[in-house]
Amino acid sequence: MSRVGKKVITIPQKTSVDFKDHVLVVKGEKGTLSRTIHPGVDLSVGGDSISVVIENEDRKSRSIQGLTRSLVANMVEGVSKGFEKVLEINGIGYRAEMKGNSILLNLGYSHPIDFALPEGISATVDKNNVIRLSGIDKEKVGQTAASIRKLRKPEPYKGKGIKYADEYIQRKAGKTGTK
Repeated sequence: MSRVGKKVITIPQKTSVDFKDHVLVVKGEKGTLSRTIHPGVDLSVGGDSISVVIENEDRKSRSIQGLTRSLVANMVEGVSKGFEKVLEINGIGYRAEMKGNSILLNLGYSHPIDFALPEGISATVDKNNVIRLSGIDKEKVGQTAASIRKLRKPEPYKGKGIKYADEYIQRKAGKTGTK
């Protein structure tokens, strides 16, 4: 059984937490996030820490306790530090460039792809082949990175495509052509 839900979340300085009517609002240096908390769990905010308390000890409540603790911890970390995902583009002629609030991607298709960034996500492009996505909402940053990666997944023979910076692509040997 996981014990993630019982861990206490520490609130950093310059971060304020407000919890009323199962709505959590976290304000920090980078911005503000709010989320509705499941009615099966309750938050105990005191001083510089938050703990997640369950109403009854059944299996569903314990699983929601761990989930809620992770979501709240991500909110607190997001408004104080922020999150970042780095994508790399590999392939001849594959490149990206910023165009206002969108990214223009050339990925070997017959047309360039104009990917509009969602609200709250900012991006920078380094050396035409490294995309840095950043924001305060971990879910939104991860979903945006996954959506960009989905446009041209890395293939296993030459490694062409869009991959996460820390991702390893298992390479395959091509055809040998001998009998």
